[in-house]
Amino acid sequence: MIKSVLVTGGAGYVGAVLVPKLLKKGYKVKVVDWYIYNREVFDDHKKNKNLKEIKGDIRDRKLLGKELRGVDAVIHLACISNDPSFELDPKLGKSINYDATVLIGDLSKKLGVRRLIYASSSSVYGVKKEKNVHENLSLAPLTDYSKYKVLSEKYLLSKQGHDFNVLILRPSTVCGYSPRLRLDLTVNILTIQALVNKKMTVFGGSQMRPNIHIEDMADLYVKTLEYKDAAIAGKVFNAGYDNYSVLDIAKRIKKTLRDKSIEIKIVPSSDNRSYHVSSGRIAKELGFRARHSVEEAIGDLARAYKKGMIPEALTNKQYYNIKTMQALGTI
Repeated sequence: MIKSVLVTGGAGYVGAVLVPKLLKKGYKVKVVDWYIYNREVFDDHKKNKNLKEIKGDIRDRKLLGKELRGVDAVIHLACISNDPSFELDPKLGKSINYDATVLIGDLSKKLGVRRLIYASSSSVYGVKKEKNVHENLSLAPLTDYSKYKVLSEKYLLSKQGHDFNVLILRPSTVCGYSPRLRLDLTVNILTIQALVNKKMTVFGGSQMRPNIHIEDMADLYVKTLEYKDAAIAGKVFNAGYDNYSVLDIAKRIKKTLRDKSIEIKIVPSSDNRSYHVSSGRIAKELGFRARHSVEEAIGDLARAYKKGMIPEALTNKQYYNIKTMQALGTI
């Protein structure tokens, strides 16, 4: 039985929702994170003896060697998390997204960690003509960010063994409110634009984008600690549900907000990434299905905004990964 878990990047967008769920389930949780976006993300849980926060770098072998001891499972979320942020400093991106992943895989196996869950990305498929992108299709990453996700997957799967089980998840674009909010994601930024400016700017519009509500994503990570070894060992699963075009997402936002005055402005785009992800395998093999929708994510964001929980939504750099990294310089 898994009792303790280390979450890399645990103070990030998904981690900020995941960690409280893990604590509620009674897990002992270690969070390793830079804490460059929101240092107060777990203030409500400071008194919880099962939470240990470590402000540190996942490239630090000494730190990892210390904190991985006695841990049953690792949920590896930490990375330079999108193409523009990665391209800001490719060497930094590689050192975190790939080199540190290799280090985590090696040390986890060496130090007796029983299970490692890796957050890959549905972007590893590139552009596909198939109507449904499933796990058996070839990988054709278009960017360095995606390429290093592929390489990380392959390396971690090579470490799979009887006493060290590796699970790869390929999430689609996550959406919805989080205490460490990101507004550089399609549903989130378009919703905020609609709320603040009464106008959404859609680049292209016809590209298909698979989405997953942040509550579903966090719930899935919790469940990965509960599945039997045989169900997840060396497996790869997509996690993407609401497959909509970018224009359709904008229309759904306008409808959900019930504001006919909101304008949708369409501008040309060179971004040709478009894919419809199938999550049939994870439903069949693990019984996992999404319970939340894009419309719920829009509603959650709208309520948070109206309550003043997203101050300076379009100007505060903490909501935008690349702006925060640019302000900090190379780390």
